[in-house]
Amino acid sequence: MATVLSVSGSPSVSSRTARLLRHLDTRLAAQGHEVIPLDVRTIPAEALLGADFTHPAIVEATELFARADGVVIGTPVYKAAYSGVLKALLDLLPQYALAGKTVLPLVTGGSTAHVLALDYALRPVLNSMGAAHIVQGWFTLDKDITTGEDGSVTVAPGTAEALTQVVDQFSAALGRTSLLAAAG
Repeated sequence: MATVLSVSGSPSVSSRTARLLRHLDTRLAAQGHEVIPLDVRTIPAEALLGADFTHPAIVEATELFARADGVVIGTPVYKAAYSGVLKALLDLLPQYALAGKTVLPLVTGGSTAHVLALDYALRPVLNSMGAAHIVQGWFTLDKDITTGEDGSVTVAPGTAEALTQVVDQFSAALGRTSLLAAAG
């Protein structure tokens, strides 16, 4: 199947966004995809903020994007936009780092007032980076994601159903994009 890079753009160690992504990664892996998690918060701040393109962590992240067939990008909403740490990473990637790739944008936030951040803040950047296909994304309310004491993640039933649909659509689109690339 495909190689999927699953990018959490949250700066928080206890991130609902990262936990949700890792939860969804298991579904993609069960469908036969190789899933590679990348938590942007683990990249040294001096490399991101200093725009150090030669820093080993930036070089590795760039290589992970290049290697992936598809990319899941998750971010919390801050000030009606995606996180600054995600912006810092995207700024350091090549202009067309998403060329030929299928992308699934996922956003988390505390209020439905931020739903449009997905389409009006994140999607245009992904498009400008050359994504071959940006599938339908999803906004998840923070209150719909809970973490058990054992670290397990529970997603509210209606949200879980919607996320299953967007992840499955992403998975199906990965197959179509791979076929088109092989034929082209």
